[in-house]
Amino acid sequence: MAISYLESIIVGALQGVSELFPVSSLGHSILLPAWVGGKWADDLSMSAKDSPYLALLVAMHVATALALVIFFWRDWVRILQGLWDVALTRQIRTPEARLGVLLVIATIPVGLAGLLLEKAVRNYLGTPVPTSIFLAINGFVLLSAEIMRKRDHEPDFVLSSPTGRTGDLSMEDTIVLPMTDPARASDVRLSRLSVRDATLIGAAQIAALFPGISRSGSTIVAGLFKGMRHEDAARFAFLLATPVILAAGVLKMPELFKHENHAILGPAFAGSVVAGVLSYISVKFLTAYFETKTLTPFAIYCLVAGLGSLVWFTIR
Repeated sequence: MAISYLESIIVGALQGVSELFPVSSLGHSILLPAWVGGKWADDLSMSAKDSPYLALLVAMHVATALALVIFFWRDWVRILQGLWDVALTRQIRTPEARLGVLLVIATIPVGLAGLLLEKAVRNYLGTPVPTSIFLAINGFVLLSAEIMRKRDHEPDFVLSSPTGRTGDLSMEDTIVLPMTDPARASDVRLSRLSVRDATLIGAAQIAALFPGISRSGSTIVAGLFKGMRHEDAARFAFLLATPVILAAGVLKMPELFKHENHAILGPAFAGSVVAGVLSYISVKFLTAYFETKTLTPFAIYCLVAGLGSLVWFTIR
């Protein structure tokens, strides 16, 4: 079973967009081959025995993670410097240090769940019908979050002053909030999350183990329920996703280099380049989009695509 360059490039383009848009990359990776049918359905089968498709997707996920690292490199430099300071001093002295600690803590639930559940979920649910159902559920959840937010008029998660208490992690914050740097200002606001809220938002990523449920979508929805701004919830979702996607990709990367997968190394590289480029463009677009827009268009798309796919794969 071989995967062609065309198949890999198309899947790479799909991965680069759908991983960060709240529409589920895994769900689309399952539904696209099923919709096309024929050789595509055979070559790009998630559940087929000894299929190289998963190894291909792993490479593309690594490319997406690298694109996120490049886009947020200034943030990650500040965060890693803060974590290094925590390691040396055993104190949390800056917003970046606190944000780094929160990201580490919030990553633990999905990391454990992924190790325990991912293979079982993929094997039993990685087919078109359950994927269609979960994609429709994803749309319903996104739409419900926006409706409830409008109804309740929840206040945005904001920093009321540049100093003061930071929740249940200690930090002496003497830094004046740099309003001329929106990225830094957002990071400072995110650092004010409590450990409990950050953990709950991070745990929302577990839902993305089910094909059709979006990682970024579930995380953004969890953030909205905590009263965060759309742009802050999206930023936290992308920062959270970076180590999770990268770690999962690196952990599974050896599968790509097994002898039986050597034939797809060329297509995998080509598809990964496409995935990385489009991931970078996607995150750049989405960080600007969520400054003024909502999840509603993505919710409608997922509902239509999920229900339409469910009908198609049920009656055909």
